[in-house]
Amino acid sequence: MNSDEGDLRVLFKNTQYLWLYVSNLAFFFAMQSQIVMRSWLAFKLTDSEFALGLVAFSTALPMFFLSPFGGMMSDRIDRRNLILYGQCAAFMADLVVVVLILTDNIQFWHLLFSSGVNGCIFPLIMPARTAIVVNIVGKQRLEKAMALNMGGMNTARVIGPAMAGFLIDLIGIRYAYLFGASLLGLGVVSMFPINRSNPVALANQLPPLKSIWEGALFIKDNRLVMVLLLFGLIPMFLAAPFQNLLVVFAEKVWNVGPRGFGLLSSAMGMGGILGAIWIAFLKSSHRRLFRMMVCVILFCVLLFCFSFSPWFWGGLIMVFCANVFVNMFQTFNNTNIQLLIPDSVRGRVSSFLMMSFSLPLLGTLPISAVAELYGAPIALGMSAILAIIIAVVFYWISSNLRNMDKLVLVARGKE
Repeated sequence: MNSDEGDLRVLFKNTQYLWLYVSNLAFFFAMQSQIVMRSWLAFKLTDSEFALGLVAFSTALPMFFLSPFGGMMSDRIDRRNLILYGQCAAFMADLVVVVLILTDNIQFWHLLFSSGVNGCIFPLIMPARTAIVVNIVGKQRLEKAMALNMGGMNTARVIGPAMAGFLIDLIGIRYAYLFGASLLGLGVVSMFPINRSNPVALANQLPPLKSIWEGALFIKDNRLVMVLLLFGLIPMFLAAPFQNLLVVFAEKVWNVGPRGFGLLSSAMGMGGILGAIWIAFLKSSHRRLFRMMVCVILFCVLLFCFSFSPWFWGGLIMVFCANVFVNMFQTFNNTNIQLLIPDSVRGRVSSFLMMSFSLPLLGTLPISAVAELYGAPIALGMSAILAIIIAVVFYWISSNLRNMDKLVLVARGKE
């Protein structure tokens, strides 16, 4: 048995990690299915591409500004309880939306409000969700654990959106949304068996704002961490918002309806699963930067091809392949960041990583505005080209990024 297979066996025998994995799966299952259903509802209520951008923006704005506070809380209080209580709040918020839909009182502003509530909750629990993985499995098995987590998240991206799309077509949005909300309850229950994670003592001694500032200073003083955060942010801001425009391609470009929408969402998630499995069984290599550059460029090229595909089935293949590589890029980038930071500031640095996750949603607003004026294919295709150019320029001008492999190797050697 090689070391990679041994790491996977050890992870699956760790019951604490398994419960966390189930909770992650249920939580992201719910989140991904709700993205599909919110997009569908918004488009049906308004028939506007720009409305899709507004829904995404209402989630992204609080996510961006509250992320540092989530990281501070992750380093100051029990990470397990923070995740548990946050998921309870998200569950209650979704139940309100379900009632509005069941009583035929749902309006567009309700979607904006519920998206904003989720945008507030999500950044407060995600840094803890990321940081607690290291507490449970340790740094030596972190890359495999994160790859499995990404695989679980993308499994949710397959089943959740696919089921949402087909359920909308077969039984309507009411019960589809109820199905998604119920998964948040499963995520809550799955957190109970996980042991409490003690906060970092030093972080508890600092005032909240100073604690956040300490995390920002760590990033400022550790240039490679800052570079990786930015490098993961810029292409994602330009290219990743395509998920929110899938309903436009399904309804206006290819005229395939809710089933086609579900298939597109499923293909996207299945590509992510393949990317995560690929990493989980990929042999360790010191050529981390090479892998990241290949993945981000292939993602953007495939996304460009998807944008201008005249055939639905061709677009389906392109979105599948694109998500193989974007998932690999994100996993490589996030793992490198986690390897470079100490546990004393892990939650706070993870919160800045969470801020970068909000950028694709923020990017949806300008891209959807361009899509409304010139069409979704033009908007998405041009964004993909611009993302490639910026990624290459970023590599060219950043010596820290070009020396990443050596610096990560040194960080791993300290463990």
